[in-house]
Amino acid sequence: MKIEGKEYRTIWLENNIVKIIDQTKLPHQFIIKDLKTVKDSIYAIKTMEVRGAPLIGATAAYGLVLSIIENNDQSFLKKSAEELINSRPTAINLKWAVDRMMKKLSGVNSNEILKIALNEAKEICEKDIKFCENIGLNGLKIIEEIYNKKKDTVNILTHCNAGWLATINWGTATSPIYHAHKKGIPVHVWVDETRPRNQGANLTSYELNEEEIPNTIIADNTGGILMQRGEVDMCIVGTDRTLSTGDVANKIGTYLKALAAKDNNIPFYVALPSSTIDWDIKNYKDVPIEERNSEELSHIEGLDKNGNVKKVQIYPRKSKSMNLAFDVTPAKYVTGLITEKGICEASEIDPSVLFLMLHIYLFQ
Repeated sequence: MKIEGKEYRTIWLENNIVKIIDQTKLPHQFIIKDLKTVKDSIYAIKTMEVRGAPLIGATAAYGLVLSIIENNDQSFLKKSAEELINSRPTAINLKWAVDRMMKKLSGVNSNEILKIALNEAKEICEKDIKFCENIGLNGLKIIEEIYNKKKDTVNILTHCNAGWLATINWGTATSPIYHAHKKGIPVHVWVDETRPRNQGANLTSYELNEEEIPNTIIADNTGGILMQRGEVDMCIVGTDRTLSTGDVANKIGTYLKALAAKDNNIPFYVALPSSTIDWDIKNYKDVPIEERNSEELSHIEGLDKNGNVKKVQIYPRKSKSMNLAFDVTPAKYVTGLITEKGICEASEIDPSVLFLMLHIYLFQ
């Protein structure tokens, strides 16, 4: 997708250096950062210079490439893989990408391992782009159906950033929106600011602006009243981990949006590639929920009157805060899962049947 009219991906390799868009600097600064070591990749994931489940997975894959460039030794590679997996606990794509890379590199001759690792990391990225494009084409059908009935602008509410900045290109939740816009269907997006890191305001609105898609940033607690007023036609969110039962782990606050949507008979869709499915955990209470530094809540960054980025404290100094990064939305509140293969119900049967085929395809 575009920034200032120029096409970008979120991650790419150039002269054995991994290039990323530093998302902690957006929207006020656009900075391309170099990752030269596996430690750089781990730091980028931990500090959310890269974020979004698919992009985290791709960064981990390239992190293993950097590990081999740095030290072509199997023990160092295994240690790097473990550290990458542990860098953020909730996004399942991270472990999926590392496991896929390590399986591909198992027993490979040291003279061939870098070439094979590079090809596999590139394949992960290319497949993610295709998956996200197909998610968009499948989700487009839902938007088209609403528009054909309404004959007016389709108002879509989204939470956090499941845009192209969270993937390699297209995004998950935004991909149907981009496809609708390209087809000439009038859409407007309600963008939850998504405290505490404001990924909706800082990233989703930013990328929608770059594609000239009308959008309005709203406080996180505004969605409910907009639904009551009939100003939301559908919700689309992404996911960091979806269980085979259909339960969805996503940015904190997603669960409350799903409850409001259910109460107001608003369809609530989750967009995801098959790599985001967790095949092992069956009980959503067992999903690891990342708890991040409370300073993300108590402090906020913005521009001062001179155009300089400043961080300021907004809470009383003596106040404690808890910063849970994710919650889990039970399948019963999800209208459907928009995948690269089609749209299915979020239930104990449908996701398993659909993704078992994908699982065999991806890992055969």
